[in-house]
Amino acid sequence: MRAFFPFTDLRSLTGTDLRRDLTASLVVTFTAVPQCVAYALIAGLPPAAGLYAAILPTIVGSLFRSSRHVVAGPSNAVSLLVGGAVAALATQLGASPTEVALSLALMVGVMQLTAGILRLGSVVDYISAPVVLGYITGAGVLIGVGQLDNLTGTVGASGHIAAKITGWLSGLHAMNPVAVGFGLGTAALIVGIRTWNRKLPAALLGLSAATALGAMLGLGDRLVLVGDLAPVPATLPPLTVPTLFDGRLVMVAIATTVLSLVESSAVGRSIADRTGDRLNLSVEFAGQGLSNIAAAFSGGYPVSGSLSRSALNHTAGAATRLSGVLAGILTAVVLLVAGPLVDQTPIAALAGLLLVVAVDLVHLPRIRRTLRASRGDALAFLATLVGTWTLRLDHAIYLGVVLSIVLFLRRARLLVVRELRVGRRDRLRETSDGTGDRCSHVRVVHVEGPLFFGAAGELRDALTEHTQDPGVGALVVRLKRAQGLDFTTARVLVTIADQLTKRGAGLYLVGVRPEAQGVLERTGAIDQIGATHVFAAQPGWFHAMDAALTAALHDTNAPADSPLRRYLAIRESTRSRPFDTEE
Repeated sequence: MRAFFPFTDLRSLTGTDLRRDLTASLVVTFTAVPQCVAYALIAGLPPAAGLYAAILPTIVGSLFRSSRHVVAGPSNAVSLLVGGAVAALATQLGASPTEVALSLALMVGVMQLTAGILRLGSVVDYISAPVVLGYITGAGVLIGVGQLDNLTGTVGASGHIAAKITGWLSGLHAMNPVAVGFGLGTAALIVGIRTWNRKLPAALLGLSAATALGAMLGLGDRLVLVGDLAPVPATLPPLTVPTLFDGRLVMVAIATTVLSLVESSAVGRSIADRTGDRLNLSVEFAGQGLSNIAAAFSGGYPVSGSLSRSALNHTAGAATRLSGVLAGILTAVVLLVAGPLVDQTPIAALAGLLLVVAVDLVHLPRIRRTLRASRGDALAFLATLVGTWTLRLDHAIYLGVVLSIVLFLRRARLLVVRELRVGRRDRLRETSDGTGDRCSHVRVVHVEGPLFFGAAGELRDALTEHTQDPGVGALVVRLKRAQGLDFTTARVLVTIADQLTKRGAGLYLVGVRPEAQGVLERTGAIDQIGATHVFAAQPGWFHAMDAALTAALHDTNAPADSPLRRYLAIRESTRSRPFDTEE
């Protein structure tokens, strides 16, 4: 149970850590304020709800989740899903959008907390990367289309994506040129600032400039402002009690729970791969659940781990989880001091910011790699993408989950990862009990079974055990008996290679079959790992392994008395078979 109280690591906080955390929290806050106001707009809620969801939920999430860098709060994908639910259910249930959002946050929080306590962290490994990419890409397009009417100052249409575009086009005769100028100008300014210096809070600067210009020119009567929709009160988040409990909320809550957990775990793993931290996904689930429960009782709405703010928190130098706590506190200070200023922000300027967010969500290089990886990956991506445009968003999530399960059932087998050591008669043998001579410089691992998205977490954990040994200069992974390498597991291999490269070590892939070689090439993984570190399967007994070991021993300057050098010397002199079975 101690794992569920990770904030105890703050007892070792130093003065240097505190200074780094304070700096990072300031940077995160400057980004969070404009983002969260904009995301509340996507969710169909008052702008204040976005700020409320970035205060107590951020503080609670930072204290209770496994990652010390992930910042909980409103996210674009979850906000879009919540917006769809609010629009569909508020009228049906005779409730306000805020009441729907609060009850949804509580349901999601309880589900996530339960999943964490039951230690269901590995469940997210069975939602494939192409499915998540399909939803995120579709969400990006929907966010962009949804802001077209705000950009042009016209009346928007409801319904599916085609109906929204058609309705927007039909109303262009009433376009507001001032709104268009503010929206496109804000988007251009944000992109320009990011291009010039990514460390600057581009969103805050862009919206501040638009707000100041509108006030200076006295354009309040020609622009719709945030305060015209719902004024942001200069007070702390209110105590709210969810009172709406209806079965029609449950299916949306489940979909939101799945999306939030997948998004949060992806964010946490992405940062952990760069820092070398080890995540406990069950603790991540519990911490995310507590964040959502906090949102339900403080005027917010369902939250997730924010990719942009979490990455910024890491790159800004955050040392501990205190940075997220401080970011939540500083957001509360901004709300108290600058709430009325937020009211003066033009909605068209927020639309410009959201257009930039929408473009960022459509990651064309990753889409191309996914489509080239395999037929199953391409199908999962395209089906989920089309589903986001034609179905209710919670239904699109279920479609993606079903596709992931179908792909898993088609390809599920047991993945075996064992270390190879020099054993009796100086042969290279699998070991599961620690017997045999291990080379201190080069680690050799045999992988057998399906390398598809459902095995990605297991593969990552197994290989990470070896990369965390600082004495290892090379990790040799034998793949000749592994099948079904796909985009998700190819990215795991790239991540392991990156971890090793950062400390001057290397990853070597051995016995790579033609189909796996094709996936590595089409996804660009072979370029990131290094073509000279990939050894194709050969018909002879361990010929590819011999070549890889020779290269690894040379690159790591392993000593002459290394067990692997002894093994290679005997191989060269006797050509003895290292295994009793087929290679």
